[in-house]
Formats: sequence, structure tokens, C-alpha cells
Amino acid sequence: MTTHPAGRPVWTRYVAIGDSFTEGMSDPDPTREDAYVGWADRLAHHLDGVAAAERLPFGYANLAVRGRTLDDVVGPQLDAAMSMTPDLVSMVGGGNDLLRPSVDLDGLASRLEAAVVRLRASGADVLLATPTDTRDAGLFRALRARHAVHSANIFTIAQDHGCHVLNLWGLRALRDWRMWAPDRIHLTTEGHRRVALAALTALGHETDRGDWTAPLPPAERARRSDELRGHAEWVRTHAAPWVERRVRGTSSGDRVSAKRPTLQHVRDPHRSPAAPAHPEG
Repeated sequence: MTTHPAGRPVWTRYVAIGDSFTEGMSDPDPTREDAYVGWADRLAHHLDGVAAAERLPFGYANLAVRGRTLDDVVGPQLDAAMSMTPDLVSMVGGGNDLLRPSVDLDGLASRLEAAVVRLRASGADVLLATPTDTRDAGLFRALRARHAVHSANIFTIAQDHGCHVLNLWGLRALRDWRMWAPDRIHLTTEGHRRVALAALTALGHETDRGDWTAPLPPAERARRSDELRGHAEWVRTHAAPWVERRVRGTSSGDRVSAKRPTLQHVRDPHRSPAAPAHPEG
């Protein structure tokens, strides 16, 4: 990382590791079939703009794969990330572990902290993220205590090792179900857009906080019959296949590889081609 004379941080080699949240699921990529954009790609475009303003090249890799547990994130993904000598790594893992019937929260924190120590010793800055607050999330409300403990552990690790934190727990706009895809696990395009701006803010850059923190306009209350049909559809389409995969010991990401496995400049698929690509730094 370098620092602009005005004090804003500038990174030129950003690597994202994690699971489906960082892969960007449910934020479709308009340029590629069965591919996603997501908050990390959107954050990379913001950081690229900052680097370009300083006439610096910018490279970005995204190694996150849906279904991965923390062991993969802090194992093979972390090893691959460190081989690229990044100056910024976003490491968001443990969400799939938290969904398991039993999870060792202290063990998760210990493995995450060991990974942070490795990254910080290499000179890289680290962006961590808390889980969301599931207070208003129906069946997922049962996860609230786990999410709260994991959030506290993440803030402690960040404080001890000088990391940035993307505070999803405190992003109240994400409590609105309209920010979530039909599977109720992954964010919509609007949700990913807001998270990217929250991440940029967490990294020390000025943003229009009202743009990403403001709640959506009030929605009409659905009829009870429609709600019940929606719940039944969700169970059949999303919950049942997830349970089946758990029983079989398989993952939605078993045949999926990282979407951006090498550091490269990435053009924003939601903007018309304009600025020339910067060579890898």
C-alpha cells in the first residue's frame, strides 16, 4: 500500500479469498454465462480508480469459490493468494461452517487469526468481514448467537493485528429481504453494490454513506397465503437441495474453480468500455 498526499490509501495488488459471498453469487455477470460480479469485484473497480488517479497499475484476483469452508479459505486459497505478493487481501470465510449443526467458534477464530498473522507478516493489509445480523431473518434467526460471537471474534482479531473490518452486522439495510436473492442466503445486485461501498469505507475512503446505508422504501405487506407459498417454494427449491448435499457430503462448489485465478486488470461489466486497461503491477 502507498498513501496519497491527501492521506487516502492506495493499493495496487488486491486478492479476494472466501466462499460464495465473495465469489459474488446472485449478482449475475452480464458478460459471462453462469458467472457473477459481487461486492469484491465492485470494490476492485473502485480501488482501480484510486490507483489510476495516481498513475499506478492495478491487479486483482478473486479465488473465492461457493461452498468452501474456512479450512479451504485459510488453506489452498490463502497459499495461492500469498504467492501473488498482494498488498491487500479480503478474507471472508466461516459462513458455511456457521451453518453446520455444530461448529467450534473458538476453533474458527483461531484458524482465522493464524491466517491473519501470516498475511500481516508478509506486509499485506487485510480486510475481514463480520456475518450479518439475522434478527429479522426468519428461520435464520437461530444463527444470531453464532453470528454475534463470530463478529466479536473478528473485531478482536482485527484490533490485535491492525486489520480493516467490513461490518455487515451493523449494516441494517441488509435486514430487508429485498436485498437478498430467492435462496435467502446470497445478496442481490443491490446488496452487493452496497456492501462494496461499505468495504470501501472500511478501507478508509470517503463514500456517500446515505447511498449504501439508507433503507429501501417501505414494502407492501404480503398476504399470509403468499408468504406460506413463498416459504414452501424456498424449502423445495433451495433448502432441500442444500440438506441433500450435506447428507451426501458434497458441495455446490465441487466442480467450480476460481473465477479470477490470476492478478489482472478487470473492466467493470456494468460500465461501457472507456478507460484503457492498466497493465498488471
